[in-house]
Amino acid sequence: MLMQLHRFAKARQGLAAIEFALIAPVMIMLFYGAVELGSAVDCNSRVGRVGYTVADLVAQSVFVSTSDTTNVFNAANAILYPYASSNAKIIVSSITYDANGKLTVAWSDPQNTTKRTTAPSDFPSTLMLKDAQGNIIPGSVIYAEIAYSFTAPVTYFLGGPITLTDTFYAKPRRAVAVAHS
Repeated sequence: MLMQLHRFAKARQGLAAIEFALIAPVMIMLFYGAVELGSAVDCNSRVGRVGYTVADLVAQSVFVSTSDTTNVFNAANAILYPYASSNAKIIVSSITYDANGKLTVAWSDPQNTTKRTTAPSDFPSTLMLKDAQGNIIPGSVIYAEIAYSFTAPVTYFLGGPITLTDTFYAKPRRAVAVAHS
């Protein structure tokens, strides 16, 4: 019996196959995990670019119509490609503020969701312009928000859908407020 154990310990035939059988599942899991995580990071980067782009394009205008914001949403959907634009909920709004700092939604246009009716509760007061005495100068801000429901091509590690979100504020460049019809 001792002789058979000694012979078994010295044998090297099939060692590579055994090592591969032990390492292959770990390598496959790492590969699919890297694919899922890489896709999620790429999609999150695109979501951030959409928030910036939507706010920036609208903030460059003096006046926008619903068809203009539809064109902006089409540009946003092109940024999201190859990810499905039907999973993107995008809202662009004009948030105005008066001399007392009261926030109001002047207008809002949505894609795949409902429009914004109230100002965001976390609106940064640093965006409100002030005069030399510290009084608020009435103005506005373009507010873009996106929520994207991301599902990885292989859903073994990340599981079901993950909601990626981003918001972006932009000051109108050519007017105090961007008008809408």
